[in-house]
Amino acid sequence: MPVAADRPHLKHWPRRMPRELAVPETTLWFNLATSASRWPHKAAYVFFGRPLSFLELHDQAEALAGWLQAQGVARGDRVALFMQNCPQYVIAFYAVMRCDAVVVPVNPMNRAEEFGHYITDPDTKVVICGADGAAIVAQANSAVPAAQQLKAVLVTRYADALPGTIADELRPAPAIEAWLRADVELPASTNSATATRFSRWTDALAEARHPAGPPQGQPDDMALLPYTSGTTGLPKGCVHTHRTLMSNTVGGGTWGFGSPETVSLGVVPMFHITGMLYGVLGPIFLGATVVILPRWDRELAGRLISTYRVTHWTCIPTMIIDLFNSPDYRSFDLSSLVYLSGGGAAMPQAVAERLRDEFGLTFAEGYGLTETAAPSHGNPPERAKLQCLGMPIFGVDSRVIDPDTLQEVPVGEVGEIVTHGPMVFKGYWKHPDATRAAFIEIDGQPFFRTGDLGRMDEEGYFFITDRLKRMINASGYKVWPSEVELLLYRHPAVAEACVISSKDAYRGETVKAVIVLRAEAVGHTTEQEIIDWAHEHMAAYKAPRLVQFVDVLPKSGAGKVMWRLLQEKEPA
Repeated sequence: MPVAADRPHLKHWPRRMPRELAVPETTLWFNLATSASRWPHKAAYVFFGRPLSFLELHDQAEALAGWLQAQGVARGDRVALFMQNCPQYVIAFYAVMRCDAVVVPVNPMNRAEEFGHYITDPDTKVVICGADGAAIVAQANSAVPAAQQLKAVLVTRYADALPGTIADELRPAPAIEAWLRADVELPASTNSATATRFSRWTDALAEARHPAGPPQGQPDDMALLPYTSGTTGLPKGCVHTHRTLMSNTVGGGTWGFGSPETVSLGVVPMFHITGMLYGVLGPIFLGATVVILPRWDRELAGRLISTYRVTHWTCIPTMIIDLFNSPDYRSFDLSSLVYLSGGGAAMPQAVAERLRDEFGLTFAEGYGLTETAAPSHGNPPERAKLQCLGMPIFGVDSRVIDPDTLQEVPVGEVGEIVTHGPMVFKGYWKHPDATRAAFIEIDGQPFFRTGDLGRMDEEGYFFITDRLKRMINASGYKVWPSEVELLLYRHPAVAEACVISSKDAYRGETVKAVIVLRAEAVGHTTEQEIIDWAHEHMAAYKAPRLVQFVDVLPKSGAGKVMWRLLQEKEPA
């Protein structure tokens, strides 16, 4: 259904772009098959200097699909991917698509106690993991009931995709290279009827004696089951189909000037919905090339951008901040970049201004959730606003409602952001009550409740205020931590900041800032100086009453600051 013509963002919609997309009614596997036919010898991925062509990717995915089917993987079955960014991740993803099965992406930072949930909840049949995850999978698998144990585990060394010798300018730090080249002894299978078979990646590809059966998948089949934490209970799976994923797969390139000539830096983790879209789905549809970086390394990232003339980089703002904190950042050649985008946290204005002034780059922020297959909003590159989520993208209708009355609020007022669009998920796996609670009806259409507080300006651009659950109530004044964080970034001594609430006998709650200082400020800046500065630059009720200096802020595998972890530790 077309977006209502009176939505204000349409008045500022870029003339170069259609308002709605004609999305192919095919599967994600078809995207790879098509690109392998069009550009068989073009590099789809580059891993520390070793290219993987579209045809090689296609053929290896075909071979792996045959192996998966020999393990019993059938249409609709779930296969978990548990590894860092590498070519094998993409090969495995499309092998699962070739089987008409479902990918369950799992954060490779999970430990055994956490991983068990990704075996039992989605009824996972096979896990494909890196060598560093094999023991974790084995331990988790042994702890679940025999009837729910895995049929097979496929283990790859990251070195399976490395060149024989890595050029000096592409070489990672010694510890990272050692990790990439590490090997493990596979866990032994028992002779029981429920024994899980552990196999090596190279053996599975060499065993390609079983060609995959003909694809049977349809656009509305489930293709991806990513898990989201939410605010309560264990993580819940978000049901995405080929159709819900295809919309952003196609739209990402149109929005960001993408083409087969695009060269992107694939550093956002592929298990994360953003990394999945911009590292696994979109580039294959476009016929673009991705330079893979398995773990964030600011020095190596700078060299890769320079060496491969990277044109597109979707990232987490903390990566840009870290890059600027490198003593060598001025030596990096970023002149090839034409599109720099990201989300997950607001880009501090001071950092955005440095990008613009020193490199002529505008950071185009976007906004989305696992439930919306990454972006539901984006800043048009030619008309981006700083510290802004952007406008609803292709076919998306978003509103701001009062979270209690569910009525739409006037322009400029803060409320909960709700979204309707072609990329919205189909519901939470095995959680019908949570699915019903996540949607409301407006004008006869289902709108997803994001749980994010924000406002819309008169031009239809959206601005986030904070998570509904994160607001600090200080003597009745509402304080949004993200707003205070963005102000703190203006202090010349602040490299990173995370704001949380602390108990206060008088105010009930008060504002606390956990801060990483710039290297040159360590030992020369005091907590009281930060507090005094804050009182000069923001309203008194917002200014931190408490400041704590730390060496690093805890971050998720996707690079987001884990404010909940700091908040949970605060009472202690």
